[in-house]
Amino acid sequence: MKGLHNLILLVVCGWIYAAAAAPTNSIAQHNPAKWSKAIAVFEASDSTNAPPRGGIVFSGSSYIRRWTSLAEDFPGLPVVNRGFGGCELADVYAYADRIIIPYAPREVVIYAGGNDINAGKSPEVVFGDFIVLMTKLRAALPKAKLVFISCPPSPKRWAQTEKIKTVNGLIADYCQTHDISFVNTFPLMLGADGLPKPEIYGDDHLHMNATGYAIWRAAVKPYLQ
Repeated sequence: MKGLHNLILLVVCGWIYAAAAAPTNSIAQHNPAKWSKAIAVFEASDSTNAPPRGGIVFSGSSYIRRWTSLAEDFPGLPVVNRGFGGCELADVYAYADRIIIPYAPREVVIYAGGNDINAGKSPEVVFGDFIVLMTKLRAALPKAKLVFISCPPSPKRWAQTEKIKTVNGLIADYCQTHDISFVNTFPLMLGADGLPKPEIYGDDHLHMNATGYAIWRAAVKPYLQ
């Protein structure tokens, strides 16, 4: 009886520890409805011209959506762009069942998180959302390679840089121990002065131009298969 009691105690303590250690996330409170039309557009396209199964799906926020040169940047690879607007990680989670998982991709490349910080979420909550998303993708696509592109710096949101660094650090550490590739583009986008390179951003000082995407292309290419 004493041994059984100790075993039960260990299990209960383990549950308590896991609950305490698990990062808070915003999935339950987040409303992804504003992206429903964008997702419907993807699905309408899929109904007549579905992407090949076993491809490489890129998804996430506007840095992905605006990467219109994906096919030219990675010739010979079956890349599919499913980026949508100013989405957050919780939005990618909400719609993964419709614009990522159905394609049975061999690889999934995600970038999101900057909009989350801009919306007022703490780095810890953004990290929690990242974990929930990656857990969902891993469960649905156990053989797929998962890749995450780091949250970038930008002149417009430079005041948020320390939070971005914290998010990147948390995610990088997690990826290292969970078989997820982390592409750290953050330092590549900074000049010798430690500030964002102005020549890689568009007029809004937030999104990248072709010069910026050339940096991302070179950084991401080694992770594609």
